[in-house]
Amino acid sequence: MKKRLPFAALATSVLASVGILSAAADPIPFDDFARQPDLSSVSMSLEGDMLVAVVADPDDPENKRAAAYWDLPADNADIDTSGPIAPTAVTPTTGRSKFYAAAALKQKKSLWFTVQAYTGALMGCGEGKTTGSTKKYIQKVYMGNELIRKIDDLPAGRTEIGGNKMLERCFELNGDTNLVSVLPLDPTDVILARATTKDGTSYYRHNLKTGAEEFLYKADDVDQFQISSRTGEVFAKTRLEFEDGEWRQYVSLYDKKAGEITKEDALTSEIKNRYTLDIIGSEVDENYESTGRYYIATDKFTDKVSIFIYDPSTDEFSSDPVLAHPEFNITGMTFSQREEDYGRPLGFSYAGAVVEDYWLDSEMASIQQGLDAAYPGKNVNLQDWTPDRSRILFSVSGSDMPPAYFLLLDKSKVAIIGLSRPWMDMDSLGKTELVYYSARDGLQIPGLLTLPPGYEEGQKVRGAIIHPHGGPWARDYAGFDSSGWTGYFASRGYAILQPQYRGSDGWGRKLWLAGDGEWGQKMQDDKDDGAAWLVEQGYVDADKIAIHGYSYGGFAAIAASVRPNSPYQCAVAGAGVANLTKLGNSWGSSRIQRIFQGNTVTGMDPMQNVDKINIPILLYHGDYDVRVPLWHSRDFYNAIKTRMPGSKLVVLKQMGHQSNKWLPEHKERVLKEMEDFLVNVC
Repeated sequence: MKKRLPFAALATSVLASVGILSAAADPIPFDDFARQPDLSSVSMSLEGDMLVAVVADPDDPENKRAAAYWDLPADNADIDTSGPIAPTAVTPTTGRSKFYAAAALKQKKSLWFTVQAYTGALMGCGEGKTTGSTKKYIQKVYMGNELIRKIDDLPAGRTEIGGNKMLERCFELNGDTNLVSVLPLDPTDVILARATTKDGTSYYRHNLKTGAEEFLYKADDVDQFQISSRTGEVFAKTRLEFEDGEWRQYVSLYDKKAGEITKEDALTSEIKNRYTLDIIGSEVDENYESTGRYYIATDKFTDKVSIFIYDPSTDEFSSDPVLAHPEFNITGMTFSQREEDYGRPLGFSYAGAVVEDYWLDSEMASIQQGLDAAYPGKNVNLQDWTPDRSRILFSVSGSDMPPAYFLLLDKSKVAIIGLSRPWMDMDSLGKTELVYYSARDGLQIPGLLTLPPGYEEGQKVRGAIIHPHGGPWARDYAGFDSSGWTGYFASRGYAILQPQYRGSDGWGRKLWLAGDGEWGQKMQDDKDDGAAWLVEQGYVDADKIAIHGYSYGGFAAIAASVRPNSPYQCAVAGAGVANLTKLGNSWGSSRIQRIFQGNTVTGMDPMQNVDKINIPILLYHGDYDVRVPLWHSRDFYNAIKTRMPGSKLVVLKQMGHQSNKWLPEHKERVLKEMEDFLVNVC
């Protein structure tokens, strides 16, 4: 029998002491969502001697962000558990750059990710116009030293190959530096990757002590490399090739018996089949040495992604999965990074309403069980831990709880790092649950349903909002929604249903593939059938339903406004695609995206059906959006504004497509405009 950790009572007192437990349930003000969180992107170094995070700027906490650093004492007894641990140093952002994420490394070093507004010529570098001037955000990554006294740019200029001014310019405008591996067995080095639209991706070994870099490998735009976190060597390669009128994906793996990387025929697939084939890691024996076999996550043999063992020396998969979930996709595995048992599987994760960990390691399982008991009904995520597991960074969150961050010390006491939104009344946030309903053709559609706080069975809500996600190759989770699109309106008496319509990724192969070529058609039926299900279940009256979505979800809202027999009284579309014909001709700057997804984007084109507009629509769009340019919303609005009174277009200045390119005033304006539209027009 596994022993539960004895800190449930302690955790309750901890939550109360920092204001998580509350009593009142009132509509949440818009600025509770609009303002910057106090704390986000928390991570702990490999040695456990420091934390980093993005925090609210002390000089302008509601609007600006800063970089925070915690220098942790070596002895857990010296860490104060009586209240939130204050950061040792805080570095405000400078100029126009905005911090949005951080990653603690080792050797007192950290990575800092920023975005910056830009207006100018791109000359073909990245998403945006190839001629003239483009408004967009550019991303930059910096290396921080001890106490973040200095944050240095990570330029492309250290490249040892293909160095030219055009390449440097492209990296400056569109370069993307990422951490590939922290190399846990190496005391000083990490592996970084730098990608540009002109030169594919290059990999470097970066010495954290000296800043020196060694060029390792280069992949062009149809190649992908996987690098061993144990050795820093490439062990897997994926390449796309066009042959006989078809795109094929070839996978090569290091064959231990052959002593080289070899092409694996059993892993070759045609892109049109779109199998998931992810190499998760290497299998180890009882001495923690590689067996030469690999864990591969795939849906080639089952509807849901499961883990199989693959042997490159025999070109064979295991006959049955070694890890599988009957209802949900396996999303990954966690392996030991300790020298004494490196590579031993500790557990795996699966994606239901939220991503959950199942621990194979008894010690990790005991820790998870203890924390789950301490925070019942919440999602407890073990994020980082020291090799001896005496210091564990974990977060606690839920659909009705903004993330909070803690340190578990010596498996017996909890230290508070901080809350992301301490001002928010949790009792005013609705809870989200996973539901299923039948589409008109019988396909089972998952959905995430958020009901108003205090909802009692048999009640009818004020109104309902069908809220499809973007992508569409994506999915929703029942976690805290920082945009406010669920919590803000649930606190005002609305029910929000997020249909995981056909074409959604992450719910099984059958549902994913069923969306191909069905934009505005069967994909749209699934949203309408969700609205009908809400009425059938007695949650809402049929004349009190709206639809709202962003990106692809914005397309769905636009499509709903021109489809006959709409179940909605109005539509709200954020950054929505309105013209499928033009989208098909300019499907992103990524060649890989066009190969994989481009030919699936067909169906009903809203711009060809503007004469069928039958409900009012609110369109909002950022003028710095290059993923879905502003002309989609502007052209559609100009075509329908005289046909449908009450419709409106809101252009948000200096707002990009992704949420890390939104400012507090963007969130505030969107929530205000949506509420006004739902109350006074819809």
